[in-house]
Amino acid sequence: MPYVKEYYILISMSETLTYESQVAGTAGRSDAAITAAGLERRFGATVALAGLELAVERGEVYGFLGPNGAGKSTLIRILCTLLRPTGGTASVAGHDVVREPQAVRLKMGVALQDAALDERATGRELLELQAQLHGLGRADRRRRLSEVLDLVNLGGAVDRRIGGYSGGMKRRIDLAAALIHGPEVLFLDEPTTGLDPASREEVWAEVHRLNEELGLTVFLTTQYLEEADALADRIGIIRGGRLVVEGEPAVLKRLVSEDVIVIETEGHGPWLVEALRALDRVTEVTADRGTIVVKAQDSTATLLPLSAELSRANVHVRSLTLRTPTLDDVFRQCAAPQSDMTRACG
Repeated sequence: MPYVKEYYILISMSETLTYESQVAGTAGRSDAAITAAGLERRFGATVALAGLELAVERGEVYGFLGPNGAGKSTLIRILCTLLRPTGGTASVAGHDVVREPQAVRLKMGVALQDAALDERATGRELLELQAQLHGLGRADRRRRLSEVLDLVNLGGAVDRRIGGYSGGMKRRIDLAAALIHGPEVLFLDEPTTGLDPASREEVWAEVHRLNEELGLTVFLTTQYLEEADALADRIGIIRGGRLVVEGEPAVLKRLVSEDVIVIETEGHGPWLVEALRALDRVTEVTADRGTIVVKAQDSTATLLPLSAELSRANVHVRSLTLRTPTLDDVFRQCAAPQSDMTRACG
């Protein structure tokens, strides 16, 4: 008999929780897929969440990042009805996580970092069990099994024992189990931890396809910043129990840093530096012997006029290197408590 995954235990959890929040939040009234309003959670004197505000739109992939101890796990546990808040409100798929926990559990799927898969079972046996635990009848089980298998592309491996699966295949069967009941919201907790690069890209492709074909809302936590960059429509960074910055990856990169163009030459006149400073979108130009460093708001738009100035000056360019901001820059400058850029990040 396959092991029952942890998140399916949620279905039979006691629903006798009492709602202790005194905050009149709006979490249950929003059209967003996931909301948090003034959300707080204390563990004695320790504040894990300090009035967090969040709204994830239906159909988007939302990347949730933060340093260790920032409150990521606490928020996930609250949204998945594993932990009740000590203040504020939160909702998933329009249902309050404290007042309507059973409705939340039926509307969400969860793929945890450590998948609890019985390696003696076949993929089909696992999915059949999860469908039964969700109360699907025989006809619905057959239909959902077919639909989910088409989505995660396991092929004939579904009838093989899970113990023989690769890491990427185990992630895909885990995704299938999370989707078997047709949830509206999917929580992915570190979905590619421990996978090789090829398997990681396979999981990324599956997440993209699920979001595009089903319109599924995906709430993603990850330590791989390139993963968040590749998958997320928007990204939020939590620090000290609060959301300190949120936005599209490209916008966040522009927020904390500019593009840098480094030009190595065999020599140039001082008038060239002044000509480059006069270009649109160029914010700073410095020169040291044969090296010119140009900072620009948009390097793509700057390269053509910059190249024209270099050609006009008849400068021999040995190399030209372009560096654009990355999510690593955003994370370092917004998540570090002592960063000089935290003001720009909210």
